Amino acid sequence: MITDAQVERWLREDVGHHDVTNQVPGETSGRLVAKESGVVAGLEAATAVFDYLDVAVRDRLAEGTAVEPGDELLRVYGPAREVLRGERVAVNLAGHASGIATRTNAAVERARTESEAVRIAATRKTTPGLRGLEKRAVVAGGGDTHRLDLSHMVMVKDNHIAEMGLEGAVEQFRERTSFATKLDVEVESVDDAPRAAEAGADVVLLDNMSPAETRQAVEALADYEGVLAEASGGITLETVADYAATGVDVISMGSLTHSAPTLDLSFRTGD
Repeated sequence: MITDAQVERWLREDVGHHDVTNQVPGETSGRLVAKESGVVAGLEAATAVFDYLDVAVRDRLAEGTAVEPGDELLRVYGPAREVLRGERVAVNLAGHASGIATRTNAAVERARTESEAVRIAATRKTTPGLRGLEKRAVVAGGGDTHRLDLSHMVMVKDNHIAEMGLEGAVEQFRERTSFATKLDVEVESVDDAPRAAEAGADVVLLDNMSPAETRQAVEALADYEGVLAEASGGITLETVADYAATGVDVISMGSLTHSAPTLDLSFRTGD
């Protein structure tokens, strides 16, 4: 949900304290147009910006729609001053989110060449203040949000294991975790994968392993019913299919959010 407070912050950052540029009289219309191929997202946020300015939005595409150059994503109608005030913020939000959706979709499509079941997930490597926008963009691209914040799942990371040992760390957090909260345990070697499952992990995160090592770890986890295998660490669009072929259940990729280029969009006034 996009709140008025978020929109106010976005507009205040762009408009500043004295807006001369957009002092344009009369009414106008405008169109948000794709300048390159991709998958659209962030249109809910763009609409929230225009709604806040009392600019009417029409003909909005659904999140996750594939577009080609020249396709219209939405149309707006209202006072020229408010249309122009909102357009740059709306374009920036939609372009950023659409870039994430496009990159996610590319990862999903490449993974599907090897596995129909594997999930492509984001991480918490998001832009402060924009996590909701970015996570929704991942979903629009066909991906999984992973945990939205620290409360959604407990992750036992390398630093926890260094302090308490693998079994000790799992026990420490299992005792403090609700029955409804999953425990994801990070391991860095094939041999530690079954150790994590034996200790009580719901998900075993295979960190920075090669595809060959990942396959071995997945095979080692086969005897542990209900335990998911997750591959993570430096996985790219070029290598995601190799990891999908290993049999993992989840591939998490920080690059979906932190390295996605903005989709090139343009806002044009008038019909």
